[in-house]
Amino acid sequence: MQITEQLRKTVKEVNYLNVENTDRYRPILRFFYLKYERMKYWLYQEDVYEALREDPYFAHYTIEQCQQDLATLAGWGNLVTIQDSKNVRTLEEFKNRRYQYQLSEYTVEIERMVIRLENLLVEGASLEPSLLERMKEALARLPQMADAPIGQAYGWWQGLENDFVRLNQNYQDYMRALNSARAEELMRTQEFLVFKDHLIEYLRTFVKALQQNASMIEATIRNADSAQIEQILEKIVEYEMNIPRIDAQPEHTAIRERMHGKWLSIEEWFVTKGTQEAEASKVFDATNEIIRKITRYATRLSEMSNLGANRREEYFKVAEMFGKCQQIHEAHRLAACVFGIESPLHLKGDMPRATDSIHSSIYEEDPCIIKLAPRTRTYHEKANRPQIADQSQEQARIRQELLERLQRERALLDSYIQDSRLDFAALPTIEPQIRDTFLLWLSKALENEHQRGKTEDGRTYHLEGSWEETCVLPPPQTLRRTSASSSSGTGGSWSGWRCLFI
Repeated sequence: MQITEQLRKTVKEVNYLNVENTDRYRPILRFFYLKYERMKYWLYQEDVYEALREDPYFAHYTIEQCQQDLATLAGWGNLVTIQDSKNVRTLEEFKNRRYQYQLSEYTVEIERMVIRLENLLVEGASLEPSLLERMKEALARLPQMADAPIGQAYGWWQGLENDFVRLNQNYQDYMRALNSARAEELMRTQEFLVFKDHLIEYLRTFVKALQQNASMIEATIRNADSAQIEQILEKIVEYEMNIPRIDAQPEHTAIRERMHGKWLSIEEWFVTKGTQEAEASKVFDATNEIIRKITRYATRLSEMSNLGANRREEYFKVAEMFGKCQQIHEAHRLAACVFGIESPLHLKGDMPRATDSIHSSIYEEDPCIIKLAPRTRTYHEKANRPQIADQSQEQARIRQELLERLQRERALLDSYIQDSRLDFAALPTIEPQIRDTFLLWLSKALENEHQRGKTEDGRTYHLEGSWEETCVLPPPQTLRRTSASSSSGTGGSWSGWRCLFI
């Protein structure tokens, strides 16, 4: 969103809606608007004064007040004034500045909005499945509009845009009305059952039309050629630029961005992109949810109605039983039997059962123990903390096993070292772990600048020799020497090196 200077400035044209003399300003501008719709744009002060005086509310309204009100509205920009010097006969009449008044463009739009707000609850919104069908037919002609004349393409675009705006706005308004507090209250009344079926059928008709047409519209938009769309939008922009305007001419970039934004809105309404769900799918889900909600309310009302009827019959039966009692103690016993049935507490839970048969009696079930906990904020379930076990013996055993294993490995390593010298070329077949240790020694020394290294037990050694032979590691995990002439490898072997221990 770009915060421009135009967006930050105040709109003086709406001042007449909420000021001290609003009761005079609004009737004046409403009179101008009604004349504007009849294509009578310019009015005199006398015309306004005579129209207001016809209403009893303005019985004491003066011509001076009318002149002052018109001047105030003209100062706010609601009225455009020009001096009428055509019928002036004297200098005095010219000095009195006889004016004609006309509604400004801002005020025309403001009055349209106010009238719509006044009739919002009266007119209401509606769902028109025909809009979806018309949009489907219009989008099917999209390839033809790429080669059509500019005027025809613009008319096609205006029809498509108007249908989309009506579809979106009408749906939003209708859903807002169904989700309002007034609608919720109405759905809880018995009167709602009268037109429940008609409302559900109305919504289902719209859902059916949405389901039939939305997928076809989505396929049409997906398969549409982007070059053709750009060509059509450029024609629309060109048509808008060629419209002669008295006021400032709009910029080409602004019109182009606005048209592309409208097309993108249509595309996002019907087409799912990645993780972004199409608005049509959301509308489908929301409408179905409304239908389910209406059905739930209707079912609840029906159950309440039936429940009330059954209770009345039960009360009549109980009253008849009390009427047959001969003594007061019989009535007390009957009351204890009738009304005391609610006293026992019944526990519900997921208790294990020996059988899943619905015909088995509770008396045939095995007893079970249910642990009850108090439902208070201060109560907390006591945690069962296990005692710390003594692991000293186990740790000593593991330590001893580790030391013995290290001693065996060291003894095995020392068996390959003769006279403080480890010659890799003279090594026989060795175990994998011994091989890994020797290679580790070799890599440590090679990484050192002086080719020195240190074993795990702290002994220091240095290397001498060079790469002479290649190592071949055939399974299973053995180390075998071959001559460089018989090897297929490209690198040297470790067998050319010797470790000299210091």
